[in-house]
Amino acid sequence: MLVRAGFRALLDAQPDITVVGEASDGRQALALVRELRPDTVLMDIRMPVLDGLAATRRITGDPQLADVKVIMLTTFELDEYVFEAIRSGASGFLVKDTEPDELLRAVRAVVAGDALLSPGVTRRLIAEFAARSKEPAAAGALSELTDREREVMTLVGIGLSNDEIARRLVVSPLTAKTHVSRAMVKLGARDRAQLVVLAYESGLIRPGWLG
Repeated sequence: MLVRAGFRALLDAQPDITVVGEASDGRQALALVRELRPDTVLMDIRMPVLDGLAATRRITGDPQLADVKVIMLTTFELDEYVFEAIRSGASGFLVKDTEPDELLRAVRAVVAGDALLSPGVTRRLIAEFAARSKEPAAAGALSELTDREREVMTLVGIGLSNDEIARRLVVSPLTAKTHVSRAMVKLGARDRAQLVVLAYESGLIRPGWLG
């Protein structure tokens, strides 16, 4: 309750952000999302009645809610459900003790169409869960990508932002973003976070490559 109130106070104080609703359990959250159609949902993984993971699956699996983005909140940096949450369509996750500026940046980034994983834990989280996941699936879907799109997808998979990709490839940030977007469309990825998961599941990236 206190955490939720603190988040609301912080977000409502911003001129470009409006909190349209809040829920005490996953079922209520799902009902409010269907009624209010917010741009972004901050969803606690551990929710009563209907857990946050199940609620997220229902949101991301509903075509009528395709424009709603979900940011998962967790107490632990390596919560066992985080990887599955991203696989289920969440646009990223944040730990609950995230700094206020980072929370605001995250909400704005997701509304703008970017996905996020908390800075500083992204790479080891992905590596940890990729190491536990099943053997890489057949990479047939990747055949639709150009060589440059595969290269960009690899860089997304190791946690680079569009600006970092642009510097690595000596192209403009807009060009990097375009390559990322085209890869997402070709692979049917809901957002950048799912592109990261696909990079691992297809075998394009292997655990241990992150250093």
